[in-house]
Amino acid sequence: MISRRSSLRNVMQPMRDINVVPYIDVMLVLLIIFMITAPLMNVGQIELPTIGKSAAPPMAPLEVIIRRDTTLALRDRSNSDKEIAVTSKKLIEILKQKQAQNANQPVVISADREVRYEAVVNVMDMLQQQQIKKIGLLAHIQSP
Repeated sequence: MISRRSSLRNVMQPMRDINVVPYIDVMLVLLIIFMITAPLMNVGQIELPTIGKSAAPPMAPLEVIIRRDTTLALRDRSNSDKEIAVTSKKLIEILKQKQAQNANQPVVISADREVRYEAVVNVMDMLQQQQIKKIGLLAHIQSP
């Protein structure tokens, strides 16, 4: 009977020791996995710009202006801010000349607020058909 009581006391008492051997085994396996896979990983290299590699200043864009009455005008921001009224044929000639001088000449399209979107798309399509590469839209933001 004495042995039975002592075994019951052992069962009802809280366990004081934690068996940490399984945790150590898991940690050692993870450590080995990381030690094997770490040298196999490709480390990315970042190329920082140097002071000697300064880019040329951006070119001033040619601005194609579409007025309310859908007439066209051209503004060359590199020479002056004067608007020149042009037809679509004259516009293409001027843009071809500018593109012959510099193939990456940017062109922006600026339209009046009252101009239908269709007119803007037509001008953009005309420029793309002439293989003008850098075409953008110019937006005027009004402050409240």
